[in-house]
Amino acid sequence: MTRQIDTAVILAAGLGSRLGDLKENRPKGFLQVGEESLIERSIRLLKKNGISNIILGTGYGSAYFDKLRESHKEISTHKNPIFADSGSMYTLYLLRHKVSGSCLLLESDLLYEEAALHQLLEDEKDDIILASDATESGDEMYVQSSEDGALQTMSKDSAELDYVSGELVGISKLSDRTLTKMIEYVNSAFDQGNFHIHYEDALVGISEETHLFVKVIKDLAWCEIDDVYHLKRATSVVFPKIKTRE
Repeated sequence: MTRQIDTAVILAAGLGSRLGDLKENRPKGFLQVGEESLIERSIRLLKKNGISNIILGTGYGSAYFDKLRESHKEISTHKNPIFADSGSMYTLYLLRHKVSGSCLLLESDLLYEEAALHQLLEDEKDDIILASDATESGDEMYVQSSEDGALQTMSKDSAELDYVSGELVGISKLSDRTLTKMIEYVNSAFDQGNFHIHYEDALVGISEETHLFVKVIKDLAWCEIDDVYHLKRATSVVFPKIKTRE
């Protein structure tokens, strides 16, 4: 029996500077692909799959997310006041008292098929990092896992890994125990004023003592949108693929 999860945390504080004018001065989660923005699509899919508590960690353009909250009773927004000078883990750190129990952790600039959520919610494992096979999309985060699927390391440079098991999708299922360990891992760094730590760093940092299962899904339709090329690929390749599977 899988444990029911009703909470999702979406990390949405980033500047998205590589998208330039395409953002129209909005957070990159508000980029529209098809008839919906990335963030609205994600919220719709989460709600459809039983998520009734959606916590947004905001920063740049936080007012846009606050406005979105007005039409979704499931949403709460919490701003990282130093979003321009901190990494995604600090945004998650600020939300530590808002999350109780297991949750889904997502990035806000993702376009993904609904099956990505099913792969996490229907799996009995408590801690799962979703990965895909090779996308050749550019700017990949490569993942290395052990023979039994446990996370070992991640890097944007595949040469730093002994081998590549998959590519990080940016959607994970995390237990409250693992979230606590991630917070403990970064406490001393934050106390010393080092806020430039990403949540991926914390996952790798606790991986030796915590079994984080890397679930590699072949032919998953998804992409992250960080730049102009990513957006073009999203609209011409990924979204049409998703539509054929709906």
